[in-house]
Amino acid sequence: MASNGYGAVPNNARPNGGGDEEQQPLLGNTNGASKSQTWRKSMMTDVRRDWADLVLLACYIITGLLDSASISTWGSFVSMQTGNTVYFGLGLAAPHESTRWIKSGTSLGCFCIGSVFFSSLHRLFSPSPKRRWVLCASFVLQMLFIAGAAAILTFGPQSPGEDKTEAIDWPVLVPIALVAFQSCGQAVASRALKYNALTSVVLTSIYCDLFSDAELLAVRNPERNRRVGAPVLLLIGAVLGGLLSRSPVGAAGVLWIAAAMKLLVVVSWFLWPAEKE
Repeated sequence: MASNGYGAVPNNARPNGGGDEEQQPLLGNTNGASKSQTWRKSMMTDVRRDWADLVLLACYIITGLLDSASISTWGSFVSMQTGNTVYFGLGLAAPHESTRWIKSGTSLGCFCIGSVFFSSLHRLFSPSPKRRWVLCASFVLQMLFIAGAAAILTFGPQSPGEDKTEAIDWPVLVPIALVAFQSCGQAVASRALKYNALTSVVLTSIYCDLFSDAELLAVRNPERNRRVGAPVLLLIGAVLGGLLSRSPVGAAGVLWIAAAMKLLVVVSWFLWPAEKE
C-alpha cells in the first residue's frame, strides 16, 4: 500500500507510464500559474529610482535624433517646444511668409495633448507613477507613435515638390503630430521618477542650473554630472540625426532608429530592479 496524499491505494493500482494522469495537468497548471503570478507581481512593483537617471539621460539622445531630423526635413521641432512657440508667433505676425508656423503649431498642440494623456496614464491607472507596467506601457506607446510616423515616411506618399520644408499636406503634418504627441512621455516619466530636471525636452534651465551651481567644480556632484550629461547626449543625438537625415538613411531611418531605442528603454524598465518593500 502507498499513500498518494488522499488515502492509501494499492501499488498495482498505479497506471503504467508517466505517473498519475489526474495530477499531471494540475501540476502543469500550477507551474504556469506560478510563473504568471510572478510576472504579474513584478509588473505591479515600483521600479527603483537609484540610477534610473541613466535611462532618462539616454532619452536625450532620442530627443536629439528626432529634433534634428525634424528640423532638417520639415523645418519645425517635435520635442523642444520653446522654438516652436517662437515660430508660431512669427507665423501669426506674418502668416503668408512661410508654412513653418503651421507645422510648429501642430507640434505644439499635439505635445500639449500628449502631456495630458501620458500624465493621466501615470496618475489615474496606478496608485504609484513608478509602477513598472506603467513605465513599460508608456514607452511602448511612444515607440508605436514613432514607428507609425516612420511607416508614413517610408511607405506613404511623398510630398510634391523639392522643398519639403514648405509642404503642409498630411504626409508631413501627421508624422509631426505623432512624434510630438509622444515626446512628452519622456518628460512625464522624469516627473514620475522625481528627476524633474531631466525632462529631455528643454536645455535652457539645465544650462542655467549648471553654471550657477556653487559646487560646479566639486569632485563629487551628481546633479552637476546629470546637467553636463544631458546637453552632451542631446548634442550627440542631434549630430547623428543631422548626418543620417542627409544620408540615404533619411528622416525615415532616423525615426526607425529612435523607435528601436524606445524599445530598448522598455526592456530596461522591464528588467530594472524593484523598490524594496
